[in-house]
Amino acid sequence: MGELLTLDEARTLRDRLKRDGQTLVFTNGHFDLLHIGHLDYLEKARKLGDALFLGLNGDASSARLKGRGRPIMSARERARLLAALHPVDAVIIFEADRADDLLRALQPEIYVKGGDYAHKDLPERPTVEAYGGRVELIEYLPGHSSSELIQKIRNLP
Repeated sequence: MGELLTLDEARTLRDRLKRDGQTLVFTNGHFDLLHIGHLDYLEKARKLGDALFLGLNGDASSARLKGRGRPIMSARERARLLAALHPVDAVIIFEADRADDLLRALQPEIYVKGGDYAHKDLPERPTVEAYGGRVELIEYLPGHSSSELIQKIRNLP
């Protein structure tokens, strides 16, 4: 089971992984209303390396990027749920709109994002490539997104 870490704690764990020759996989996102699509994505990401760190958009960042009424659950609640998932080794809450600072600090060998970025610009790609990391895109389970789940709930009688 993973844990919620500060950036300094994550750096310390990252240094230990690097010293031991282990591969770090990193992903980030909002993970609002955890669902099976998230779990599938995280399981696939974790299989790419020895450890999976997850950068979690904090409350202010999620509100800016997702709009009014989001996030549904607080960052602390989302972080606790995500850290309890088997594939996740560490969760780091951050308030920036993009994960560039976390990527520069942790320099994971593999940066993972969802397959929806296959047809659009991944803003963090230049940061990852600048330190020699690689980007992997993972296909989502079709029909499983937080936005779709929220809409389904809103449409209930």
